[in-house]
Amino acid sequence: MPSPALVPTPVPATRDVVLEPPAVAMVWTGVGRPHETVAVPGVVLGAGETLVAIELATVCGSDVHTVEGHRSAPTPLVLGHEYVGRVTEVAPGVRAVDGASVNVGDRIVWSIMASCRDCDRCRRGLPQKCRGLLKYGHERIQPRWELTGGFATHAHLRAGTAIVRVGETLRAEVLAPAACGTATAWAALSRADEVADVDDATVLILGGGLIGLTACAMARQRGATVVLADPDPSRRVLAARFGAAQVVDPRDDRALAAALAATGSAEFGIVLEASGAPRAVGTALEVVGVGGVVVLVGSVFPTEPLPVDPERLVRGLVTIRGVHNYAPKDLDAAVRYLRDHAADHPFEELVSARYPLAQIDQALDAAAAGAAVRVAVDPRDAQRRR
Repeated sequence: MPSPALVPTPVPATRDVVLEPPAVAMVWTGVGRPHETVAVPGVVLGAGETLVAIELATVCGSDVHTVEGHRSAPTPLVLGHEYVGRVTEVAPGVRAVDGASVNVGDRIVWSIMASCRDCDRCRRGLPQKCRGLLKYGHERIQPRWELTGGFATHAHLRAGTAIVRVGETLRAEVLAPAACGTATAWAALSRADEVADVDDATVLILGGGLIGLTACAMARQRGATVVLADPDPSRRVLAARFGAAQVVDPRDDRALAAALAATGSAEFGIVLEASGAPRAVGTALEVVGVGGVVVLVGSVFPTEPLPVDPERLVRGLVTIRGVHNYAPKDLDAAVRYLRDHAADHPFEELVSARYPLAQIDQALDAAAAGAAVRVAVDPRDAQRRR
């Protein structure tokens, strides 16, 4: 029988964390209804879980699609899945993607999802499609898990969440979109790279939102020549600042061919569709070169089916890949890209409007208007005022 000094102290499976002042969450209850403010006085922290004070969140296009009724969502829920924050409580043994321990005080970004890491899909390297997937900003709030999204002062991270420590140097406006748009852009280029080498490729990007602009900068850093198409003149101006060699209005049928000719290339080896517009998807399939790859990223809401010419795809040796969200390695790589290259392009300017948490409905309206690439939601004022 071991001596009492050698008997390990049991680690509790859960721990009550009292929040004083209480956390604040903005809860969405349905289309056409304003958000409701909910106070959360505490959380029950389970094994593998983390509590984070949110520094800044940004509004993704899918948040807008949800509140406008274009995507189904279980209510009530806390929207928001792009964020940066600081760890305030953490269960024993939680580790970041790089294997380092996660500690109180760490500044982090975390993945859009929590996965079991053990089902067949997780074992195949598809944790974003886990059989038991939980997605921040997409789940109905429930007892003991109310802080489920980014439009709150705190987030309660479940076990199986990919966590990346981000240090103190980069601004929150640069880091918050990493949890969705930036990591998805990295994942899209990585999947393209498995078919056609991004280095020195001629790349067409359809859509000048955050994913399109970020992918443009990433591809340019790899040595690619990028043509970006967007109907918004302000987005085309931004695209040039993010490394696009040519920018075009996709509504001009002759502009794309002229832009390709201006690059000196015969064809597009990689086409990344980041808008979700059916016409843009059709264009992607039409213009990709022989042996090229089309990566579809933007089609995350229902649209009418498109006609496809299978002979064109077969004879052209075309690969079509769909990218939805990302794996932990993509989030880690996206943050490393920002650390090394955020200063090369005006990433801070992509977040051009900021609203306090209490004005979340106004923030969503501003995001829907489309003038800003990203609208920020700052929860810190809500915490100070309570």
